[in-house]
Amino acid sequence: MMSISIALGLGGVAAGLAANGNDGPVVTYKAVISTSLGDIELELYGKDAPKTVANFVGLAEKGFYNDILFHRVVPGFVIQAGDPKTKDTSLKHVWGTGGESIYGHEFEDELDPAAPSYVRGYAEGVLAMANRGKNTNTSQWFICLADVQLPKNYTIFGKVTKGMDVVHKIEHVDLAGSAPREPVKITGVSVKKVED
Repeated sequence: MMSISIALGLGGVAAGLAANGNDGPVVTYKAVISTSLGDIELELYGKDAPKTVANFVGLAEKGFYNDILFHRVVPGFVIQAGDPKTKDTSLKHVWGTGGESIYGHEFEDELDPAAPSYVRGYAEGVLAMANRGKNTNTSQWFICLADVQLPKNYTIFGKVTKGMDVVHKIEHVDLAGSAPREPVKITGVSVKKVED
């Protein structure tokens, strides 16, 4: 199962470096994740995580994320999506185990301690890859609901710039286990390259 550990230590992570300032990650793409509860706008960090951003962009451009559900919600921690198995409710018992990549296989983590996003850590609104161990990335990702303490094992490749209200709406839906009782669906993901 692709997930992240539930070490809920909140706080302590610096959050707020300028997106393209001297200390912040370089924004190479903007993305909008449209959901059944509203839009989430993000900046993507292609310099810090080039393979991960290329994978997310490539999957988005081919419509891969359309109709995928948020299958994991842990209030105060993360919301998670990206598993194509969530399109089939008969597979609910294995939601969280699926994934694809543009590379045709799992791909490696991008965890450079010098990268600005790595330094910033898992702050509220951070977009990072969910995996089931070292170098097992595919299509699943999570958004942090607060500043969380996690081992730096999950590639950070973006951050929410607008729509945290939507992220928190997803956080507060009625749950059946860790899945929303009423499905929260991704209706589309659009991406746009940021010109140099």
